[in-house]
Amino acid sequence: MRGEPIHKRTLWRLLPVMACAAAVATTTATRPAPVWAADGGFCLTVLHNNDAESQLMSAPGAEDFGGAARFVSKVRKERGDALNNGCKGLLSGDAGGDVRRGVVMVSSGDNFLAGPEFNASLAAGAPFFDSRVINAIGYDALALGNHEFDFGPEVLAEFISGVDPQIEFLSANLDFAQEPKLQAFVDSGRIAKSTVVTTSGEKIGIVGATTDSLNLISSPRNTVINEVRPAVQAEIDALRAAGVEIIVVISHLQGIKEDLALIPALTGVDVVIAGGGDELLVNSCDAADIVPTDAGDGCPFGPYPLTATNADGQDVPVVTTAGDLKYLGKLEVLFDGDGTVQKYGGDALRVAGGGNPDAVEADAKVESDIVDPVRAFVAELDKTVIATSDVALEGRRDPGIRTQETNLGDLTADSLLFQANRSASGLGLAPAHVALQNGGGIRNNNLIPAGDFTELHTFDILPFSNFVTIVKDIPRAQFKQILEHAYGKLPGAAGRFAQVAGFKVTIDTARSEDRIREVVLDDGTAIVQDGNVVAGKSVNIATIDFLARGGDGYPFKGAPFASVGVSYQQALSNFVRDSLNGKIALSDYPEGGEGRITILP
Repeated sequence: MRGEPIHKRTLWRLLPVMACAAAVATTTATRPAPVWAADGGFCLTVLHNNDAESQLMSAPGAEDFGGAARFVSKVRKERGDALNNGCKGLLSGDAGGDVRRGVVMVSSGDNFLAGPEFNASLAAGAPFFDSRVINAIGYDALALGNHEFDFGPEVLAEFISGVDPQIEFLSANLDFAQEPKLQAFVDSGRIAKSTVVTTSGEKIGIVGATTDSLNLISSPRNTVINEVRPAVQAEIDALRAAGVEIIVVISHLQGIKEDLALIPALTGVDVVIAGGGDELLVNSCDAADIVPTDAGDGCPFGPYPLTATNADGQDVPVVTTAGDLKYLGKLEVLFDGDGTVQKYGGDALRVAGGGNPDAVEADAKVESDIVDPVRAFVAELDKTVIATSDVALEGRRDPGIRTQETNLGDLTADSLLFQANRSASGLGLAPAHVALQNGGGIRNNNLIPAGDFTELHTFDILPFSNFVTIVKDIPRAQFKQILEHAYGKLPGAAGRFAQVAGFKVTIDTARSEDRIREVVLDDGTAIVQDGNVVAGKSVNIATIDFLARGGDGYPFKGAPFASVGVSYQQALSNFVRDSLNGKIALSDYPEGGEGRITILP
């Protein structure tokens, strides 16, 4: 939605900072000349986060950090400070008394994520708890990430329906013409390619972008994904032509390296806020500045901000934050009277509570109306013990379920094979011989200790809306191609790494291609020997519908498949209850797995 919206939120944003009221109330249609040309005429503070992923209670493993209620309070505090003192550390002499100051709040996508917390929203219905948090934060704009599409377009539409209509969702390169419920939001201006927000008399153009790998990592169905660069450039050009001189791109390209590579091909961009990579950018690695869950990683990516040079030869500040509402990014940018960037700085700020020196008090209304109901829902799941495990179950990513066989990977693959064959006869389907579960679909990212195994564990491990599916009559040569793809990134970690059931596979990582050397079914049938496909009957594969549709790049090549109508989370629950009789035994699931996947160096 183009133009110059002054959101209703502007009024309540300014209540805590009435000292700025006169400055904010004075707006002009043309940009005033800078008061002090050496430093610039306007200070823009961009508050930002990304990859919130429904972590509404607290940061995983860090109870005194993150959480929606603290995040709302932190944003309120920093928004007020930005309007009063923005760019103070960048200013020279007495210039700070005259500078105009504005602030915007944006998200770079993945605004919710499948899991127990989001299941609380699905159980309660719209408006979802995540939608209500977005309203409380008071965003100016949010990029559409990949996880917004994990449940398909209908759930995304329901999510958007609960958000304040003045808050827009942005993506320049997505076309929703073939998805009626989402196209209706395009028609009403609630989904747009870009928007213009006015703050302290200054027009800020905001352009959204979404990874062009969306159809490989999520479920956008009939959404058309266009190339990012030309789509973003077209929006920048249109905003510039309309007289908007300050341009911010909010993107979800799956990693800040993608943004750093994109900027040199763009003209007219001033600031980029990235998402999807969960990179931590900070200017200090002191314990007082890092959320404890990240402390062991030090400074995993770089300082805040990074920079890249655009096609105009202008340095562009590029920022992102670690997700889960653990940090609020605060980027300050000084512009001169022509809208040219002069200086910039800032940092990622912890969202802290408890006895921490930077603690903020949780917003009481968000705590009572949103966080408490989510916490109660999750606690009920945690009370429901469905099995006892003799062994710790490995669900960490690297090294772990994205690089090698693990016992949790074996368990999840077994549950797919179990559920597919349990349901097949009643649905008139052929039974499956093998099962494939991509490591990227296993999301708990921790080592589950031996002991009680609860219903909550099943949601943490397998949170998405994936359904158990049988793909019938895959030729043996194609099965080998699928496995070549599954292990094609080794020794690096990849979400497409397959955890398996029903067969054993040997991979030679010293080879650049033709890596699959042996594949033998559990009944002794050889599918591949010494890299060669053995002639014989085709293979029926149990997997999830996401992979069957070609997700994670799996080369099923449009082969027909049939869903058995059971989610992969429910399949895991059913398997440990009914097939394992509530006992995950060390003998069945030893540490390191039982030798289904052999990786040769």
